[in-house]
Amino acid sequence: MNKFFRVFILSCLSFSAFSQSLLTIEKLWSLGRVNYQGVSKDATTLYYSVSVPDIAENKNKTTYYAISLSGGKAKLIDAIPGSINIKTESQSENVKVSPDGKKVIYTRDVKMQKMHSTDLYPNLSKSNVYVYNDLNQRHWDTWEDGAYSHVFVADNVADNALHEKDIMVNEQFDCPQKPHGGDDDLIFSADSKTVVYVTKKKSGKQYAQSTNTDLYAYNMANGSTVNLTEGMMGFDTHPVFSNSGNTLAWLSMKTDGFESDKNELWVMDWNTREKKNLTANWDENVNHFVWSTDDRKIYFIAPVRGTEQLFEMELATQKITQITKGMFNVADLCYQNGNTMTVTRTDMNHAAELYNVDLNTGTMVQLSHVNDAAYANIKMCDVKERYTELENGQTLFSWVIYPPNFDPEKKYPVLLYCQGGPQSALSQFYSYRWNFQLMASNGYIVIAPNRTGMPGWGTQWNAAISKDWGGDPMRDYLAATDDIATEPYVDKQRIGAVGASYGGYSVFMLAGIHEGRFKTFISHCGLFDLRSWYGTTEEIWFANWDIGGAYWDKNNKEAQYSYKNFSPSNFVSDWTSPIMIIQGGKDYRVPIEQGLQAFQAAQLKGLNSRFMYLPDENHWVLKAQNGVVWQTEFFKWLKETL
Repeated sequence: MNKFFRVFILSCLSFSAFSQSLLTIEKLWSLGRVNYQGVSKDATTLYYSVSVPDIAENKNKTTYYAISLSGGKAKLIDAIPGSINIKTESQSENVKVSPDGKKVIYTRDVKMQKMHSTDLYPNLSKSNVYVYNDLNQRHWDTWEDGAYSHVFVADNVADNALHEKDIMVNEQFDCPQKPHGGDDDLIFSADSKTVVYVTKKKSGKQYAQSTNTDLYAYNMANGSTVNLTEGMMGFDTHPVFSNSGNTLAWLSMKTDGFESDKNELWVMDWNTREKKNLTANWDENVNHFVWSTDDRKIYFIAPVRGTEQLFEMELATQKITQITKGMFNVADLCYQNGNTMTVTRTDMNHAAELYNVDLNTGTMVQLSHVNDAAYANIKMCDVKERYTELENGQTLFSWVIYPPNFDPEKKYPVLLYCQGGPQSALSQFYSYRWNFQLMASNGYIVIAPNRTGMPGWGTQWNAAISKDWGGDPMRDYLAATDDIATEPYVDKQRIGAVGASYGGYSVFMLAGIHEGRFKTFISHCGLFDLRSWYGTTEEIWFANWDIGGAYWDKNNKEAQYSYKNFSPSNFVSDWTSPIMIIQGGKDYRVPIEQGLQAFQAAQLKGLNSRFMYLPDENHWVLKAQNGVVWQTEFFKWLKETL
């Protein structure tokens, strides 16, 4: 056993002061991560993969399984039958075969600009310098290198690279969209004559300030390209043709620059190109959707009251019906077989597993059982709903997660969990980092409010956080904290606040306004100083919309109000509690100066503070050993300060 793995096991044991029946870091990282892979051609067998982190090797190990769609015992297989194996260049990704089997599409980077010194100065081969004349010089965790991901179409024959055509030739744009686009950004039409792809045809400063992606249709017969969503100014994503091929559906946001605008479901008659918004009168977002096999319905996932559930829309009447209900999330829509839909499902005690949903009744039957044996030896946490009355008459919903073997006669420390986004759902998700079950199993009650700005409570509540970061959302956090503190089992002297991204911002903000409520704080990739953040973050559209604009625009009253009243750096004089600050070195969304400034301020004020730097991580923590260290240090800090 290598030294690191030995230390890892010992540290996990030392931080679990309970029996081995409680969830530990070691057990969490041994759980299988289930992903749907496809269905056999005869529609009888479902395929899925299971990835398990190998801590010693610092990478995932993946196995593949086949199971009858009707249920039964899963069978281990070597690979997914019929997986695409096309001879394209090794750098090619997102490979798809046309419905008639004659063509393939795929994406590959094409060098378009010279930005690196080895391109600009070939005789200086050992130099490492980038030169930029415009914005978008970096995005998420990658510096722009002058290469753009293009869509290629080719004959589905051996050595098809000889027959390929770049359908975005000479365009300095990307498909899939950056940074998180995937293979659903390019599809064939049902008749195999057209390729529809998603991209944002903007560059430089325009790119950095706009969310206006569009759907483009490339005609393979004549080589022409048409913008299908011209005039639709926000995100247009996820194109999917109906089974008949007569209708194209996709997701669309209305407003350019507002990345968390209402996500609506649109359809287009493929023959007439007539468009229609199917959810214009529905007061919530659509996350993911699929066509029914008969094209009469569309099934989709949407947030609702602290969960994410399966809905259906009848296209003839546009009637929307919620199919599933319960204290869980429907995470992915996999495959419809008659009146059954296979989905993945999670809750705060259980990682994703495959389930079959009866589309008539909403009844769910578990299909995969990857982690059942592990769960049999792990004590579950009670998860309860809590409602807090706010001063303005509104009601705030929170999830409360209790330690296993909770005893109301005892006193417990509490963690306020602050969600990021800022407009993402705080639902029944299962995280391998921000894991509520693990926090509770370490002896903490966790309260997780659906504060202002979260979906699932109507679009007005969802949008209300923009330009009010330090206003109502902080009111909500303090109200939820005060409410849970009224319980006799809460130790009012041991309450902490933790969170990442906007949640990390919230921690920094609360540290200056909490008036003694919190004994300790943990902020991961939090925004500390809004002025310097505006000058270093890459997606300027986000800062423009949510903060209000540039800090130098003295005539912009909304922006000036935000920089004065909602920047945590302005409240450091009132910091009094210990604080741990975590920062990724490749985080360009919330760059390193944010964490460094906060730590330096805490240190110079003489506060008990700690800085954890992850040089190889971006806005998230993706590497297994880094994740183990992250959680070990997380609970170490809480043990020391709470």
